[in-house]
Amino acid sequence: MLPNAKPLRELHGITPSDINDDLLTSTQPLVLRGLLSRWPAVQAGRQGAASADAYLRRFYRDATVGAMLGTRDIGGRFFYNEDLSGFNFASVRARLDDVLLEMEGHRDNPHPPAIYVGSTTVETALPGYREENPLDLGARDALMSVWIGNQTRIAAHYDLPDNLAVVTAGRRRFTLFPPQQLPNLYVGPIDFTPAGQPISLVDLHQPDLERFPRFIEAWRHALVAELEPGDAIFIPSMWWHHVEALEAFNVLVNYWWRQSPDYMDTPTNALMLSLLSIRDLPPEQRQVWQDIFRHYVFEPGEQTAGHIPPQSRRVLGPIGDDASRMLRAQLLRKLNR
Repeated sequence: MLPNAKPLRELHGITPSDINDDLLTSTQPLVLRGLLSRWPAVQAGRQGAASADAYLRRFYRDATVGAMLGTRDIGGRFFYNEDLSGFNFASVRARLDDVLLEMEGHRDNPHPPAIYVGSTTVETALPGYREENPLDLGARDALMSVWIGNQTRIAAHYDLPDNLAVVTAGRRRFTLFPPQQLPNLYVGPIDFTPAGQPISLVDLHQPDLERFPRFIEAWRHALVAELEPGDAIFIPSMWWHHVEALEAFNVLVNYWWRQSPDYMDTPTNALMLSLLSIRDLPPEQRQVWQDIFRHYVFEPGEQTAGHIPPQSRRVLGPIGDDASRMLRAQLLRKLNR
């Protein structure tokens, strides 16, 4: 039996005008209680599922969305099948109003099928919603997405962007783990995932500690919070988070942005290429390449390229848009040999 997880740090009485760079560049997660309590979407959500549903329908304009559908047997947990050769749910494209109608039909069902609309761009599915529910994040070009479902569970995973998420209807429980807990979370395949990101194979409701004994250490670092309409949570880049929707109808919107230049690719591409080209080298060669990566990538300094004239450093110097295009073209030529 695992003890209760530690509570996430919370701020109370904070308003949107209090959001600043110190908060949005933090490396620690934070709950912002009541941050967006004045949003019309939140006001509708506080009146109940029917009101929140009707509010969303005001903005809907015939867009199709990606939905995940599971039988009642999965208990709302979207996951792999028994041998990890597939998944325990179906992915479909459907009209958002049809998905909302399906959820409405099961709203009073104590054991409904699992229905989930994840990571749908607000401007695409709900034009005008963002303007009626604004949040100023400064110069950040943040992507705003909406997540809708009934009582569902999304396994612990990380995201590359920083994330500010706001509950507008229902309730959600967030359980977070620091990035350093990767070895203790028993992560599944990284190239075959339920929704794009690698996930922990540990069921937080019933952790199998005989199969996953190191999870005990991960749990020592777990942080948990339950959010209601108007509450927000800031999740820094690469923090693992398990998300559980607790009501028959739940809506969350979030903002994603990266603290990196636009020309940068996702580091996941570098990881995949490293698995292809480095992991299976002899141990001595892997050690050499570990030192090379440290020298050029993880601990660059004066000793890396200080002896080369600045105008001749090429990729060892600052990489802008033009240099990134040339480098990407070179890599594609090599990969397509």
